[in-house]
Amino acid sequence: MGKGFSHCLQIFPTPDLHKTTAYYETLGFRAVYYLESSEPHVCLYRDAIEIVLTKSKQETIVPNRVMHGYGYDGYFIAEKQRELEQEFMHLGINIVRSLGTTDYNNREFVFDDVDGRWIAVGNKNGT
Repeated sequence: MGKGFSHCLQIFPTPDLHKTTAYYETLGFRAVYYLESSEPHVCLYRDAIEIVLTKSKQETIVPNRVMHGYGYDGYFIAEKQRELEQEFMHLGINIVRSLGTTDYNNREFVFDDVDGRWIAVGNKNGT
């Protein structure tokens, strides 16, 4: 029997690959472009996080909280949420929920990205 799941990556469709890539590069992600492939995309890397941006036919992205009434569009597990929140605030990133403990006992903060997605950064045992 195998070890089970080991990683997860986020796939974010976007109407503007370059605009969304530039936003995540501001957050310290490194971009690798695959624009000439049959399914154009950009891979973004920072620490153990990987995001794959795909080209959407839609002009705007409808975040989960709008489409379904609540919910995040991504969740990044991190050990040092306070430091990341401060880093993002210093970069001018909009923090929509400050660092706190949730009703499901995670320490997390939430930011919104350039396409309006809400991304949580948290952990069960975060600092």
